[in-house]
Amino acid sequence: MGFTLNTRKVKDVVIVDMSGKLSSGEPVLLLRNTIRRFTDDGTRKFILNLGEVSYIDSSGVGELITTFTSIRNRQGDVKLLNLTKSAKDLLQMTKLLTVFDSYDDEAKALAALQKS
Repeated sequence: MGFTLNTRKVKDVVIVDMSGKLSSGEPVLLLRNTIRRFTDDGTRKFILNLGEVSYIDSSGVGELITTFTSIRNRQGDVKLLNLTKSAKDLLQMTKLLTVFDSYDDEAKALAALQKS
């Protein structure tokens, strides 16, 4: 299984829908370049939908951290959406769930970003 990424915009929020394996190489580069394209255009609010992501390796985790840091440094915010059990377990094990806000409902994630 490869990796696919699609984006959609809801008001001033970009939702990044991902599926497949978020791993080193093309998947990480695709996520990085997509986020950069939107931040360069002034977007500061993102939802990363991981509901269809089957696997995340250390490079994928690193890219999530890089994404979070770069957006926060631009006074933006990132929310995670639809974490699979394996993704949630990985982020709990690495203590990253204390850093990221995660939601199981897109409307709630959007509402949280509208407040920020």
